[in-house]
Amino acid sequence: MSRIVYMLNGPNLNLLGKRQPEIYGCETLADVEGDCRKLAAELSLELEFRQSNAEHQIIDWIHESRDRAGGLVINPAAFTHTSVAILDALHCCEFPIIEVHISNVHKREVFRHHSFVSGVATGVMAGFGTHGYQLALRHLAKLIDSAK
Repeated sequence: MSRIVYMLNGPNLNLLGKRQPEIYGCETLADVEGDCRKLAAELSLELEFRQSNAEHQIIDWIHESRDRAGGLVINPAAFTHTSVAILDALHCCEFPIIEVHISNVHKREVFRHHSFVSGVATGVMAGFGTHGYQLALRHLAKLIDSAK
């Protein structure tokens, strides 16, 4: 199994650290990427870390990951609650998928309680702050190792 992990981030996560820090914290997406790259190296994983505000771009990356990756971490952000297209793309993946949310979406507005992605995800991390990315990466490494 491939040791490449795609870590995909949806809309507005480019503003992490600036947008609603009382909810999402002060760390930037660059900080998250740096921490995840360090951990990926420790776990002997290769990391493809990406962010887009465009739904079609995220779908294209999911399609790309199908032929390259051993697993995928996705924070679809607002697309979590709206995108059947991202769900359909994820259904085509034959590797573990971990859904990540920085905040606990279940303590927030009711519309955030429903996730299209959760139905296809192997696991969901919500409410662990940006540390949830590292937890997801550790779990994916364990799943990839156990699949050998």
